[in-house]
Amino acid sequence: MKKSKVTFALFFANRGFFPGEVIADARKEMIQAVKDGGFDYICMDENLTRYGAVETRQEGREYASFLEANKGEYDGVILCMPNFGDENGAAEALRDIDVPVLVQAYPDELGKMDFAQRRDTVCGKFAMCHVLRQCKIAFTLTEKMAVSPLDESFAKDLNRFAAICRVVGGMKHFNIGAIGARTTAFKTVRTDEVALQSKGITVETIDLSYVFDMMEKVDDKLLAEKKAHYQNVACFGNYPEEKLTNIAKFGVVMDKLVEEYNLDAVAIRCWDEFVTQYHIAPCLVLSDLSERGISAACELDVNNAVMMRALCLASEGPVMLLDVNNNYATSSTKNIMFHCSAVAPAFFEEKPSIGEHLMFKKTYGEGTGVGIVNGKVKSGKVTVATAKTEDGKIFGFTTNGKLTDDEFDKEFFGTGVVFENENLENIFRYMCENGYKHHVAIAKGEWSDAVEEALVKYLGYNIDVL
Repeated sequence: MKKSKVTFALFFANRGFFPGEVIADARKEMIQAVKDGGFDYICMDENLTRYGAVETRQEGREYASFLEANKGEYDGVILCMPNFGDENGAAEALRDIDVPVLVQAYPDELGKMDFAQRRDTVCGKFAMCHVLRQCKIAFTLTEKMAVSPLDESFAKDLNRFAAICRVVGGMKHFNIGAIGARTTAFKTVRTDEVALQSKGITVETIDLSYVFDMMEKVDDKLLAEKKAHYQNVACFGNYPEEKLTNIAKFGVVMDKLVEEYNLDAVAIRCWDEFVTQYHIAPCLVLSDLSERGISAACELDVNNAVMMRALCLASEGPVMLLDVNNNYATSSTKNIMFHCSAVAPAFFEEKPSIGEHLMFKKTYGEGTGVGIVNGKVKSGKVTVATAKTEDGKIFGFTTNGKLTDDEFDKEFFGTGVVFENENLENIFRYMCENGYKHHVAIAKGEWSDAVEEALVKYLGYNIDVL
């Protein structure tokens, strides 16, 4: 996946009768913290105002003009308070903001509490947040009430805020390709396209007959390139060449559709037409798309294509869609996650192998469902999330947990892995009572808080953290 560097617009607040000299140091320290975190920044010319900070409404308007002139060049604003900070100037500067805002305030230091050196930023941060809220300007807080940019915890604040910015920026407007009609048996993946559109998500519906027609007209050169690519992605074993050819045809078509419709995510009707007409399972194509940053959900789960994209933006890595499938013995904190599967290669310990879908083999005969992606999934911390549409709104939940190395039956079909979370039984109860399906999106790392804040505070979704 290609990763983009997050850019922050730096804003320095001031209040005249507090020590303005600290702002020069704050500028240097904040820039250092941003650069050390691997991020970019833009900053208003420090000669435009006293100390390069914003205090008055007029200075706020100048900063607003600076933001307007650089629109599209920054992903979020860091509101730095070296001292109390004037909330009126900040409100004027940020009143038309359309990106997340991080409010940071310097700590006072014992031994520097005299009138000439005291900052009063705790008090000032209360005032700043109050006025921002009055003005309907959404903002994010640091873990500590008052923290230096050079504090270790602020580095974590920056990483979390960058994830929020990526999610907000990438979720405001994007396109999902719904490839094929929903399988009639799968009522759980119903979706409300109008509810999605109200949040800037456009669903482009593409019939499988159109896809199959395109597959018969694939350019030979593109087909050969795609076959070679897939052989690098996964081990094909001794399956007939025809299987790889048909999978690659679908892969070439999906690339064309992604380009034609500017798709950021897809959800695909993965059975049973691919099985009956081409004798393949399309899982490898989905796996590869997710690896490349085009989140791909199987079983036409458009809702979770939305959540997969959110996790992809937060984690800057591929996301897999699995079933919450089995209990794990008598454990109340572990369960087995499973799918056939379309898991992206980045989740496996080694290069995955291509297998045959045993359900299709049983129903349609041997060799009819070749294309599933199997392997041992890496253990480690993960974020699990899911989404639904209901009553014209988007709902979801997210939680952190870990994938373990716990073993289970070697004859287990597909790709399975044990998930652990101390609150698992309550999560299951929540899912049942609130009408959530068995599908969940899973990303590496712990991103629940960042995803929830981005989707709820800045985009108006209804998301719970469990």
